[in-house]
Amino acid sequence: MVRPTVSIDDHPEIAELRDRFDRVAETSTAKSVDGLALLSGLYLALSPWVVGFRPIAGDLASNNLICGLAVALLALAFATMWGRTHGLSWVVPVIGAWTIVAPWVIRGRAVDAGMIANNVITGLVILALGLAVTTMARTRRGAGAPGAGAGGRR
Repeated sequence: MVRPTVSIDDHPEIAELRDRFDRVAETSTAKSVDGLALLSGLYLALSPWVVGFRPIAGDLASNNLICGLAVALLALAFATMWGRTHGLSWVVPVIGAWTIVAPWVIRGRAVDAGMIANNVITGLVILALGLAVTTMARTRRGAGAPGAGAGGRR
């Protein structure tokens, strides 16, 4: 006797979760946070040339380029496929915190006030947006999970 193959993708709760994640991604709050995170990441990547980092700060410039591109790519992934990438939402606030401390960790005294201000302000913005993304992921996962009714379980 041949048993039919059942895929987990066909399970009703999986379809419900995908629909819920799609609804989260379509809210104006999610679109705003994702868009601002994308722009913040792009700014961080370009900031060494916008702010005019000194040539001696090449390591900090490379750091900002890499971290900025990472934030921008994560924000783009959140905007386009939230259901598959929301588990990485914790990375954005970590990059934001790193951006704040990077001038002292990477270059110590070779940084000037403009470089520090740039990284601190941009890092705070990315940290706040990252916390917003993480909160959305946690709220949607906890409050809207199947079986999370009054008793928390079915």
